[in-house]
Amino acid sequence: MTKRILIDAEYLEETRVVVTNDNDIEDFDHETTTKKQNRGNLYLAKIARVEPSLQAAFVDYGNERHGFLAFSEIHPDYFQIPIADKESIIKKEVSDIDDNDDIDDIDDNIEEAEISNSSDQKQKSNSKIKFYNKYKIQEVVKKGQIVLIQVTKEERGNKGAALTTFISLAGRYCVLMTNTIRKGGISRRITHSNDRKKLRSIIESLNI
Repeated sequence: MTKRILIDAEYLEETRVVVTNDNDIEDFDHETTTKKQNRGNLYLAKIARVEPSLQAAFVDYGNERHGFLAFSEIHPDYFQIPIADKESIIKKEVSDIDDNDDIDDIDDNIEEAEISNSSDQKQKSNSKIKFYNKYKIQEVVKKGQIVLIQVTKEERGNKGAALTTFISLAGRYCVLMTNTIRKGGISRRITHSNDRKKLRSIIESLNI
């Protein structure tokens, strides 16, 4: 299995990047000087509409077209439920989380940072906290509610930009995931056990 990053920068006004895995295209992105890029940007936004049939919300973040915020991309801090209920649910989730060194989101964000220095966070429902099954989106967020969002995918065709409230800031070697319940993780790309142990000890020594 051979993974490659192919960069086409032949034209000054546009750069294209393709990630391939053997002969399969895994991801494609491009930047152009003629179009504003919003991916990775943070916005203080307002929920314009909650759509129960989609279990998602449409969000006004200042663009002409509203962004799409899936229920699984809404951090529980924004849930309008009793504080005691929220705290007990989060406490249970923390106790259920495996202390696993390998964190999918860490790996994904590092990869995106290397490709385009963006903090695009790929959506992986299995890495999100699980209690979304307990509620419906219309029960926990409301029209007009203010949320801090990050753009994860640009607008395409008739589709608005994909958004998340799980904010991540990607650097070259590390990713700050500001509001995740999970503790510090180490990328799977670091395979040497001694290196992993050293990094683990550094993480555990930090007083965060």
